[in-house]
Amino acid sequence: MTKKLLALLALILSYTTSLVAAPYVFDYTPGCQKAYQQYLSLNLPEGNALIRQEIMANPYNLMATYIADYEDCLLLLFNGDRKDYQQRSGHLEERLNLLNKGDENSPWYRLCKAGVYFHWALVYVRFGENFKATTTFRKSFMLLKENQKLFPSFSQNKIFLGIEEAFVGTIPDDYKWLASIFGMKGSVKKGVNLITSFINTSRKDDPLRDEALIYYCYLKFYLMSQQEEVWKFVNSNQFDTQGNLMHLFVKANLALNYRKGDVAIQTLRKAQDLGEYNRYPIMDYEMGSALHHKLDPEAISYFNRYLARYKGSNFVKETWQKLGYMYYLQQNVARATSCKAQILKVGTQQVDADKQAQRFAESGKWPTPALLQARLLIDGGYYNEALQKLQASDFEALSVPDKLEYYFRLARIQDELGNDDQAVKLYQSTINFGRGRREHYAARSALQLGMLYERRGNTTEAVKRYNECLAMKNHDFQSNIDQQAKAGLNRLTQK
Repeated sequence: MTKKLLALLALILSYTTSLVAAPYVFDYTPGCQKAYQQYLSLNLPEGNALIRQEIMANPYNLMATYIADYEDCLLLLFNGDRKDYQQRSGHLEERLNLLNKGDENSPWYRLCKAGVYFHWALVYVRFGENFKATTTFRKSFMLLKENQKLFPSFSQNKIFLGIEEAFVGTIPDDYKWLASIFGMKGSVKKGVNLITSFINTSRKDDPLRDEALIYYCYLKFYLMSQQEEVWKFVNSNQFDTQGNLMHLFVKANLALNYRKGDVAIQTLRKAQDLGEYNRYPIMDYEMGSALHHKLDPEAISYFNRYLARYKGSNFVKETWQKLGYMYYLQQNVARATSCKAQILKVGTQQVDADKQAQRFAESGKWPTPALLQARLLIDGGYYNEALQKLQASDFEALSVPDKLEYYFRLARIQDELGNDDQAVKLYQSTINFGRGRREHYAARSALQLGMLYERRGNTTEAVKRYNECLAMKNHDFQSNIDQQAKAGLNRLTQK
């Protein structure tokens, strides 16, 4: 569909150029706005129809060229199909060639190019092309910095500059050298403040506001650790989920990560009523995960549906692991073993969850049922049920890794129930017991202690714990845990 749009635009331009030389403009027309809103609702076919009308009406409106880019990037980010990626990867240069024809004296000239670069940087990360992602990201970052100097009052600049400042502020150690070489420095606080400023001063129909809302939610939730504030926001009238698949996905995804499993299930049930739901296998993965946390056997059908329809490679190993866990808890050893074997045959190890699933499959071991059930229930927010599973287990019969996990799970329950003093003791026991081991529980305990002390307003102790977390190396989920610890230090030590 995107190929057709670009071909249509090229045809119109070649014809009209022979008749009269018209100026290129960046005009956020009502048609552009409607197309943008459809794209950001994940209704890509309707967005394409609207942007086609806009191109027909004014082929020299480069805002339509920019907005059409969302169809490529959203499809690639959500579905991860390498065939789609190969077919569409050339669109980046084609769109940039068109955008380069715009008026350099317009604040939209650099912003649109920066937006395209940023979106494709995310796509490159999605497909494991990290160096290409970094160079593309830098082009976006530099354009935004230049645009900010030339047009300091241009509010849309805050959206992308905000998200990129925050990203650079938490860049993993493995890529610090790239940031240094490319001269990129960032700050989580500064980035979040830029996006917050835009949200607070913009109107509902202002250009690119829908995108800013999503960045705002994820930055504040993950990097600023303001989960409760974000949760109130996504449940307010400022974040309308009615008929909006993207907003329903964001709410369900945040609910899963905020340990509100029942809300995630309810939200995804609403999403199933929308026609576009079936275009995105990730929706089945989210529903399967929510039911998985509840130990609901219905999760199996959603995971199977996801694996059957998903053409990407990320989270495939993890999904087979989750399927194996479900069969294992049902005492279906044959199917559980089959799923475990499948982990070694499919997917990639690009993300932490898949790396952990690979190690699980290679280990030849299964988790202790009570600990596995407790972990899943905690992740879903079912704390009392999880506590019952732990209390019913025989602690003395557990192996060393299992005892380590036992302490950590018990600490998480007490933490979530508001029993801070008990949680601190249990986290510390986990650190003492697990420091230097491959399991991630000691590092996670230091991270959780940092968050706990930050919540209490004890900055000194929080910084100490975040640094303690970062000092632990070669453990599971290293990148994810380190990024959260870096974000905590960024919040507390940068102005």
